[in-house]
Amino acid sequence: MTDIRGIFAEVAPTYERANRVLTLGLDRRWRRAAARTAAAGGGRLWLDVCSGTGDMAEELAGRIPAGGRVIALDFSGPMMAGLKSKPRFARRGAAVRAEASFLPFPAGTFDLVTVSFAVRNLNRGRESLRRTFAELRRVLKPSGRLVLVETSRPPVLPVRWLYFFLARALIPRIGEKISGSKAGYAYLGATIPRFYGAPELAVILDQAGFARVRFRRLCLGAAAVHVASG
Repeated sequence: MTDIRGIFAEVAPTYERANRVLTLGLDRRWRRAAARTAAAGGGRLWLDVCSGTGDMAEELAGRIPAGGRVIALDFSGPMMAGLKSKPRFARRGAAVRAEASFLPFPAGTFDLVTVSFAVRNLNRGRESLRRTFAELRRVLKPSGRLVLVETSRPPVLPVRWLYFFLARALIPRIGEKISGSKAGYAYLGATIPRFYGAPELAVILDQAGFARVRFRRLCLGAAAVHVASG
């Protein structure tokens, strides 16, 4: 079994730099697009799940209304160390170390839940992912929203083949050069081709009990933003 906790501890110091290089900066653009969509729903208590080094939490902290609070949750202490360098989050956020599948919050707590480029790491099978989505839904208020941004499966076959080839061939090599972690980026590169397409992920969200599930593809379908109501 893959030691995901160990992998993220190993890649944490160079994680953000590797993301910028591997995506040519597109990860930042996609995350900002998702944050804009998320912020449009309003509310004053937002939860960023699998927050990692805090890129999404920082984007949200810059958009939450005055008096609001962003909670960044992750299972990896080394990854969460990156939150210390996020100035907007420092003013409007708080960090919680916990598992996404067992959130330490009462039902109906949050106006917004987000996950950015981490749903692939929660995917231990379709039913397991459905249960995790149901847990995210549990902590949402009835009027709350879930916003996900994640890599996806381009619908046009030649684009998909090229994208998956690059994921398998380049991510492990470049990631290892930047981070020194061969196993870490071999794992991360392999998660992209085996993840769901946007329509299939929408079905799993629906099966988890979410309503009004919709998605928007980004960059020819290399990524997608999903929005759902609790």
